[in-house]
Amino acid sequence: MNEAFDVAIMGGGPAGSAAGTLLAKAGRRVAIFEKERFPRFSVGESTLPATLNTLERMGVREKIDRGGFLVKHGGEIVSACGQRVRFYFRNGFKAKRSTAYQVLRSEFDKILLDHAAESGCDVRQKTPVESFGIDADGVTLRSGNGGQLVRAQYVIDCSGRNCLIGNRYQLKRRFPDLCKFSLYAYYDDVRREDGPNGTLTRMVRTKDSWFWMIPLQGKTTSIGVVMDAEKFKSMKMSPERALTHCISEQPAVNEWMEKARRVTDVFATGDFSYRNTQLSGNRWLLAGDAAGFIDPVFSSGVYVALLSGEQAADALNIALDRPQQRAKAFRHYERRIGRVLDIYLRWASAWYTQEFVEVFLYPKEIFEIVPTVSAVLSGNEVRDFGMRWRLCIFHTLVALQKRTSKIAPKLTLMPKGT
Repeated sequence: MNEAFDVAIMGGGPAGSAAGTLLAKAGRRVAIFEKERFPRFSVGESTLPATLNTLERMGVREKIDRGGFLVKHGGEIVSACGQRVRFYFRNGFKAKRSTAYQVLRSEFDKILLDHAAESGCDVRQKTPVESFGIDADGVTLRSGNGGQLVRAQYVIDCSGRNCLIGNRYQLKRRFPDLCKFSLYAYYDDVRREDGPNGTLTRMVRTKDSWFWMIPLQGKTTSIGVVMDAEKFKSMKMSPERALTHCISEQPAVNEWMEKARRVTDVFATGDFSYRNTQLSGNRWLLAGDAAGFIDPVFSSGVYVALLSGEQAADALNIALDRPQQRAKAFRHYERRIGRVLDIYLRWASAWYTQEFVEVFLYPKEIFEIVPTVSAVLSGNEVRDFGMRWRLCIFHTLVALQKRTSKIAPKLTLMPKGT
C-alpha cells in the first residue's frame, strides 16, 4: 500500500525546508526527499535582510542566531582599477531590516532541515526521487530507498539545478549572456576591517570577471571568481592553478590575502543562469533553484529559495483548504516569484556591462536613488511605486552612460599600471 501525504517535496535545501516547515505547521502531512545526508557543502553563503522575514515565519530565527553566524551589514563594490562604493542595509529606501547573515551553508541548511523535521515533516535523507508521475489527482513518486511508492496531492520541486519537473516539461529558458563558470575555496586569515565594515560582502569587478570575498564566522573567508565559461576553457589550467592565477593578477583581491592560507579544495562549477517559463501546474510548483538559477553576484540565492518555499506553502495551504481557489493562488505565486526572479536576472545581466558598473560606482545623490539601490540589494521586491520610479531613473542613467559616457567617469576595470 502506498504511503499518502498532502505534499511531497523533492529536495531538502532552504526552499524545501521553508515550504515543509510552514506546511507542517499548518497541519499538513509532508514528506521531504533529500538525496544527500546533511550537513553537506554548499556555496552561496551571503544572505539578504529579507530572508529574516521567512526565518521568523518558520520559527527558526532563534536557532540561526544561536548558530554563531557572522552578522552582515551590507556590501562593497570595488573595481579592479581602484574605485569603490559601500552600501549598508540600514540606509535602504524605507529599510525595515538593517542586517543579514554570512553563513556556512553546511550548518545553516542543516538547521533548516532539522527544524522542518521537528515541525512535523517526514524528512528522508539519502533518498533521491528516482521517478515521478503527475496526474489530475496528484503525484506518485518512487524513491531510491528500496523503490518505495509515495502518493501525494501536490508536489513541490525544490531539487535545485537538477530541476526535475522543469527538465521533464522542457521549461528551462537559458540566458546566453550569463553562461559563467566559477572557481572558489575557503581561506583562513584573510585580512578584515574592524566593526561592521569587516562583515561586508566584497565584490571586485575586473574587465572580464568578478570576485567575491565573503567573511564567515571565525577567521574563514569564502573567495571565488566568476568568468565566462569559455575563458576558463582557454586558460587550460587546473581549478587550483586557475584560481591562484586569477587572484595574483588582481591587487584589489590579493592585497587582503598577505597571510591567507587555503583550507579547502578548490571547487569548480558552471553558473549557467536560467529561469523556467512556467512555475506551476495543476499539481505542482517549482521553488528555489528549481524555479530559476541566477548568477550569484547579488547574493539572491538563499533569499529567493526561502521566499519561494514560503510562498509555495501559502499557495498549497489555500489549494488544500479551498480547491476552487487553487488556480488563483498558483497564479499569484507565479507572478510574485516570477517578478523577483526577473528583477535579479535583469541586474545580473546589467552587472556584466561597463555602463552599469560605472554608474554603480559613481552613485548619484538625487531622488534617493542610492537608498533605492540599497533596498534592492537587501531583497526588497520593488512593489512600492516610489521604488519603481526611482529605479526607472537609475536604469535611464545607465542607458545614458552607454550612449554618452557623460553620466559617470569611464573605468578601465584593470589594475592601475597595466
